[in-house]
Amino acid sequence: MNFLILVSASISLFLAILIASLHLLHPTYFLPWNKLQNSSIELVADLIIKNGVIYTSDESLPFAQSMAVANGRVLRIGNHSFVQEVAGYGTQVLDLEGKVVVPGFIDSHVHFISGGLQMMQVQLRGVNEKEEVIRKIKDAVQSTKPGSWILGGGWNNDQWGGDLPTAYWIDDITPNNPVWLSRMDGHMGWANSVALSLAGITNLTNNPRGGTIMRTADGEPTGLLIDSAMTLVVSQIPERSIDDRREALQRASNLALTKGVTTVVDMGRYFPGVSSDLSWEDFTDVYLWTNAMSKMKVRVCLFFPMETWKRFADLVNKMGHALSQWVYFGGVKAFADGSLGSGSALFYEPFQDEPDNYGLQVTEPDVLLNMTLESDLSGLQVAIHAIGDRANDLILDLHSSIASTNGMRDRRFRIEHAQHLAPGTPSRFGKEGVIASVQITYWMTPILLVKSLAMIELKENHICLSHS
Repeated sequence: MNFLILVSASISLFLAILIASLHLLHPTYFLPWNKLQNSSIELVADLIIKNGVIYTSDESLPFAQSMAVANGRVLRIGNHSFVQEVAGYGTQVLDLEGKVVVPGFIDSHVHFISGGLQMMQVQLRGVNEKEEVIRKIKDAVQSTKPGSWILGGGWNNDQWGGDLPTAYWIDDITPNNPVWLSRMDGHMGWANSVALSLAGITNLTNNPRGGTIMRTADGEPTGLLIDSAMTLVVSQIPERSIDDRREALQRASNLALTKGVTTVVDMGRYFPGVSSDLSWEDFTDVYLWTNAMSKMKVRVCLFFPMETWKRFADLVNKMGHALSQWVYFGGVKAFADGSLGSGSALFYEPFQDEPDNYGLQVTEPDVLLNMTLESDLSGLQVAIHAIGDRANDLILDLHSSIASTNGMRDRRFRIEHAQHLAPGTPSRFGKEGVIASVQITYWMTPILLVKSLAMIELKENHICLSHS
């Protein structure tokens, strides 16, 4: 009797579980992908992924086990039996053995070709000892012809204790080669004495507008140039070949894919003191060619220097916002200030170790206002770099003026980095609909971390995160 009761109870429990699970087993649960099964076109998968934990970003099916792909597009997603229906001759099957799959990451702020070129040069990113920096440069000298430039970058003096490099660190090992090494933030460069001589920089050279030539107590150039002062040396460097820049795009794309990044917003090779022509040359020589040759590996959204807004507006009017599924035209970018590590971010209070230094406003206020007005009036998305608290407030005020003058619309105005904010400023982003395009690595230095915690107050839907 007890045995019959046990069997009866077991059958009832099994039926209850089966009925409760039917919606999980039926293909119609897997909307919207199930709509493809009703298509009149017979679709066969190129690849089927199974036994995975696939995050879909779809509320109706947050996670799935299997996925079918055809011609680079998701064909079906759901349980394995449902996905297996589109398998055919030649379909490859990949067993993930429980591994996790997520949609590709989007990096909201990169300098893609610049980064790729640095991969082909002296790489100093992550080096945390002065001696190792010098060794890398010495190694580069041995493989470089006399008279040729030694280029590279990515150095961060905070990683070796804070001491800024100087020309004399490397002059004795680079007597026959000009050297130019950009800081990791792109707002400061390090030159040796040969490069300073080629650029005509002496103790009599005046600081250019929006830039600084760092000097010793005696007024002699140290070899460090900040923001627009960098153009004094950069203008002497021969432009990289088209083949080098095309190779740089491929290297950067390959690196991005290894990190799960499938889309980037490329701000171009554009920094204070650098010609705005470089971004356009890269578009013509690199992106147009690579797209036409079907060699794009990562989707890119391109931003161009705001001073060329008219040219960009004409391009958008002619071609629309998309060149292809790989290349999208985003907007225009300008600079309000420099960077923290270069001592050129614009603050209300001076830098602690430089009582007379409040930072730099690298673009003339009237010029920035007029460019932004015209760009916005043409319907372009505007992105403006701002690091210091004063710079961020200036740009938020600028946005309010633009909105008042040109009228309200979904303009998606961006402040790039939005790194240091004054009390009360974070709430303005949400109220005014301004996007804080934040790069998390800027927060990682301990000196930056405390101030950056205020960024968490920014309202939902107005934060754009990046790891570049």
